Formats: sequence, structure tokens, C-alpha cells
Amino acid sequence: MQYFIALKIGEKRVKDAQDFLAKFIDDNQNQAMPALALKDNKTNIWEPVGEENYYGIVKGDQGYLIAICDKNGIAKAIANWFTEEKKSEIENNLKTKANLKQYLGNISLPV
Repeated sequence: MQYFIALKIGEKRVKDAQDFLAKFIDDNQNQAMPALALKDNKTNIWEPVGEENYYGIVKGDQGYLIAICDKNGIAKAIANWFTEEKKSEIENNLKTKANLKQYLGNISLPV
């Protein structure tokens, strides 16, 4: 796929994931932010991030990051840093209200 075509498709998927995640964050200090639009496959073959949605959680020194990612763990949208209590609330809503499954592998995040 040509780079610009893959990028346009990926950007749309990122925007959709960002809008989706924003619905579950009721916090003035945190916002859903865009992440990665293209798969990092270390070749010259360009592919957009996957269409499917999973949620992933990354624990850091400052709290918890929540990501909407594809089946390969490539983050399309992220929101950070949450307390454990707020993370659990958002996670529960993603599971029950959105029927999302958790991605349990390593999540690819923007650097």
C-alpha cells in the first residue's frame, strides 16, 4: 500500500479510537490523545493500524495509561496518567459498556 493511503486510513482509525476513548474519560485533567496511525513492520511496506479495538493498560511511575489498540497491541489512542481507582473505573466501563477485551501483550506506544 502506498504510504499516504495507509496514513489516511490509519489517521481515520486513530481519530475514531480517540473519540471512542474520550467517551469513557470523565476527567478535566486527562484527555484522549492520538497515538500511532501506521504499523511498525520495519519494512518499506506501509500498513495502517488495525481496525479492531482492544483496551490496554500500562503501569508507570506516574500512574496508569489506558490505550485503545489493535489486535497487535499498536496504540491508536491513549490517555494518561490515572490513579488505580480511576483506571479501574474506566476499565470496568470499557469492559461492560463497550464490550472491549483487554490486550494483554506489550503495547506499542508513541515515543
